Amino acid sequence: MTRVHVQIPLRWSDFDAYAHVNNAEMLRLLEEARIQAMWRPDEGVDGGVPTAVMDVRPGADTLALIARQEIEYLAPIPYMRAPLDIEMWAGNIGGASLDVCYEIFTPIGVEPRVLFTRAATTVVMVSAETNRPTRVPAELREAWQPYTEEPVAFTKRR
Repeated sequence: MTRVHVQIPLRWSDFDAYAHVNNAEMLRLLEEARIQAMWRPDEGVDGGVPTAVMDVRPGADTLALIARQEIEYLAPIPYMRAPLDIEMWAGNIGGASLDVCYEIFTPIGVEPRVLFTRAATTVVMVSAETNRPTRVPAELREAWQPYTEEPVAFTKRR
């Protein structure tokens, strides 16, 4: 089982009156991880993530649009100065979409290691010219293939 690890720092503004990460801010954390894992860095910037291959600069041919998101909160995330460890993988790579799966843990090296959140995002590739779904680019499919495993298993479903 190989996963992409992305470290995302928390911001003071991510927290609510209950002193844990607000549920709406969780979507931002997932977005930040997804951008680091999927978007090609600008010229001269070290991306460091082998899956960051999508060209999303202005004028790109293909857009990545969110079709669906699901989040399961397992434990409240308290404020920590070290960045959270977000493990990511592709749960399914289809013709025009892929399911990005996540598990959010305590920062690397923090014990005990706590799993705070499980989540999944369906990303659909869309032609910028036609606004219609288009095939997952071969470069993206190839980059994510080694990180493909079973989709996230949500435990609290009815």
